[in-house]
Amino acid sequence: MNRRSSTTTVWLILSLFFWSAGSASAKKFIHPGIDQTASDMAYMKKQVEAGAQPWKDAFERLRSATDLQFKVKPFTHVLRGPYGKPNIGGDDLSKGSNMAYNCALMGYLTNDKAYTAKSIEIINAWTPVVWDFDYNDAKLLAGWTGHLLCNAAEILRYTDSGWQKKEIDHFTEMLMTVYYPLIRYYYPQANGNWDGAIIHTILAMAIFTDNHEMFDNAVNHMYHSPVNGSLFKYLYPSGQCQESMRDQGHVQLGLGEFAGAAKVAYTQGVDFFAAANNRIGLGYEYTAQFLLAKTPQCYGKISERSRELRDDYEYVYRHYAAQGIDLPFTKMAADSVRSKASRSVLTAFRAPTGKSVSKKSTPTASTIAYPAGALDRPISEPSKEAIRVNPGQSIQAALDEAAGKNGWVIATAGLHKLPGSLQIPSGVTLSGEGLGTILLLDPSTGGRDAIVNATDDLHDITICDLVLEGAPDPDPGSDPNSKRSYRGNYNRGGIMFLGKQEGALKNITFRNLTVRNCTYDGIFITGAEKIDLVCCDLNENGASVPPGLRELHNLYLSHCRNITVRDSRLDTSPLGCGIALNYCSEVAVTSCETARNGWHGILITESNNVTIQGNLVEANDFNGIMVQFLYQGSENITLANNLIHYNQGYGIGAFAGKNIRSLNNTFAGNGADLKSDEKISTEKLINIQ
Repeated sequence: MNRRSSTTTVWLILSLFFWSAGSASAKKFIHPGIDQTASDMAYMKKQVEAGAQPWKDAFERLRSATDLQFKVKPFTHVLRGPYGKPNIGGDDLSKGSNMAYNCALMGYLTNDKAYTAKSIEIINAWTPVVWDFDYNDAKLLAGWTGHLLCNAAEILRYTDSGWQKKEIDHFTEMLMTVYYPLIRYYYPQANGNWDGAIIHTILAMAIFTDNHEMFDNAVNHMYHSPVNGSLFKYLYPSGQCQESMRDQGHVQLGLGEFAGAAKVAYTQGVDFFAAANNRIGLGYEYTAQFLLAKTPQCYGKISERSRELRDDYEYVYRHYAAQGIDLPFTKMAADSVRSKASRSVLTAFRAPTGKSVSKKSTPTASTIAYPAGALDRPISEPSKEAIRVNPGQSIQAALDEAAGKNGWVIATAGLHKLPGSLQIPSGVTLSGEGLGTILLLDPSTGGRDAIVNATDDLHDITICDLVLEGAPDPDPGSDPNSKRSYRGNYNRGGIMFLGKQEGALKNITFRNLTVRNCTYDGIFITGAEKIDLVCCDLNENGASVPPGLRELHNLYLSHCRNITVRDSRLDTSPLGCGIALNYCSEVAVTSCETARNGWHGILITESNNVTIQGNLVEANDFNGIMVQFLYQGSENITLANNLIHYNQGYGIGAFAGKNIRSLNNTFAGNGADLKSDEKISTEKLINIQ
């Protein structure tokens, strides 16, 4: 490529994770206004008094569950360890918070001061006593209980309860000096149910304390948190949950907390429910259908643990139904648990608006790159002369035998431990039998790269229908988040095909291939001509090993040309990009999902004639698509018909390129504090962030 000297200035992209003083700050909060508005509460009370169903039975169950003899036991230091061990004061706070909310609601519905007095007693007992939370689940417990206390307090404050102003002030002080310091920085590195609960409580606290900056910060975190903390890090475009492989109890917990946060926000006019084509509804449908015995496609093995339905469905079903959106599995789940539910049913209905509602379609999984990667069964049809290799036999020997003959090697289902880097010769196809075929570089070798090119002129090869596992142990365990690549103390790469000059490697095809959990690049290719990557799943590759931050990616192509990447999933690189193109030309990236990556979704550097079209670019921690400048910039870059939303930076950022075209892209929710979804600039600014 021709290069020319240029004068550059340095562009420091500051963190986009700002507190926003946006729409919520422009108007006063509605009070009461956490789970319900005054009109919602009045409608609920009217239905209870009329004996209408399902309010009547739910009210009777709530009355039975609300104990006026409840003994309040406040603790100064509340301790809760993992899975509740140790637990000093944690259960007492949880039970007290729930009882305070129940009593406040019962007091409003019955006008019986005994209930409101009990709610006030519980809050006033804890307020001067509790000083702090400690142990593993401290933030989680605060997230679980804070919104319950705030709901109770909001009802008491804005009804004729008799709660005194000095008591309200003391409770507010406790929220701001005990709860808020603990949860204000969230905890996205945990499973996402933590931040769902924390967002839920911070929104409730913000409303009760009339703190608009706090409210806007929680809204921003809901949309743009890193790691596991945002709605879009927790729920994928298929509806699969970040914890679907863990157990269904935690999945339902997380769904319930994110939906609870959305309920609170909706009371104040912020609609999380509609975001990303009703993503919350899609997540509920995905999980509910599994719990009702219909198994959806899952990246990883969906867990059979804790399949009992929780009481988390009523409001979500009612909310979407009121918008004209049918959630059939969510409705079935709500119907199944309603006979045992109380407060969740009573607070599930909004006051009727009298407006007609048009019928809308049920949320469905994104069709972009779904499903991708190795599937239950192989897609490719091998030749009759294919060499079959069982686990324990040598794949390398079979490849060497098939080399140069357009030969075909099938690694049969099972775990194949590679005794060293697998060296791919020219003129071969290496395939598996779908998800059941797992290739793993034996950790005892100390090697880094699982698959490499055998010669400097590698050509005419295909790898398909198998899983390349980067983690030292292919078993994800009961909590896959605990074994994520960025947590692992290991240096392991996936496929490394390195040419010594441009065009040295030729005709490389990957099809229905899964590469996952590599701390180095998932696939790294240099000096190649004619690369086809079709229907592949590159996930969780590129973490914190040398050469370091933002140098490692799911797919990294350098000095390559004539590239097709389509129908593929390139997601969740902890510190890198879904796709990084460096000095590449004649590239088409089409119908791919590049989501939840720790840097940009797609990074284009010093490249020419690149088309990025029809992709889903979602929830990346910086820009959705970045065309960066280093020396002379990129040229002839077409970005067309992409859905680019909820990225923390710009939807599209481009600097000092020639003929950068953005055509018919759809944007939503990009940037925490940006005035535009795009920044396409002629400035020669270097990205150093």
